[in-house]
Amino acid sequence: MIRPVTLQDLLPSEAAFIDAMQQLGFGRFEYLQIRGGELVLDPGPVTVRDIKFGSPVTPGKLVEASSALRPQVAEFFEYVREVDAGEIRELEVRHGLPFSMEIEQAGGKSAVPQGGSRG
Repeated sequence: MIRPVTLQDLLPSEAAFIDAMQQLGFGRFEYLQIRGGELVLDPGPVTVRDIKFGSPVTPGKLVEASSALRPQVAEFFEYVREVDAGEIRELEVRHGLPFSMEIEQAGGKSAVPQGGSRG
């Protein structure tokens, strides 16, 4: 699939997940299912919020003024769209943006590039 570039390129589930990341700010989502290249939000994933006392919460902008997606968001959804079936065990969110993830794949995008090996 093609990397989404603007808000108009998003599936409804992706737009809803952007809102969830923005509301979380800092923390992680756990056990987020992917089916057919799309996030499964019903039931919703486990959400764990990180709280640091004495620090203001300043979420990042997920979209630019032109409605272009931030690179981290576009890269995250591009990856998800390439997975036929899997589970994001943990997606770390910082400033309302996807930062890193641990994913278990049942099919779709290969964990090891073709022709590659796990050294």
